[in-house]
Amino acid sequence: MAGKDALPPERIDEALAELPDWRAGNGGLVTVFKMPTAAAALELIAAVGRLAEEQNHHPDLDWRYNRVFIRYTSHDAGGQVTGRDLAAAAGASEAAAAAGAKAEPAKYVQGHQLAAQRWLPPAEQSGR
Repeated sequence: MAGKDALPPERIDEALAELPDWRAGNGGLVTVFKMPTAAAALELIAAVGRLAEEQNHHPDLDWRYNRVFIRYTSHDAGGQVTGRDLAAAAGASEAAAAAGAKAEPAKYVQGHQLAAQRWLPPAEQSGR
């Protein structure tokens, strides 16, 4: 199993050069995988869930129709990125590629925040 120690930003940047589906953001590694259908997105979520159980390292997942938003961070390392996050992200990318997903990591921050905001009560929505 990969290490539990928080990685320095330089090491994360080096690793992300090998993980083009992912970006550093929101206190972890983030991406969005676009699937052809909602059912295919659910299949990807199940595949990532199986990996999470095998690795004993579980991501934050959000399903929006045919897109799956994923965030890996290590809570036991103070919400920092560790080697476990890098290994888990690589595994999720492999599962996504096998399922025919298109990675859209730049959509994570903007898309995730906007999608989540639609479900907030009006008094809690900002910028709308």
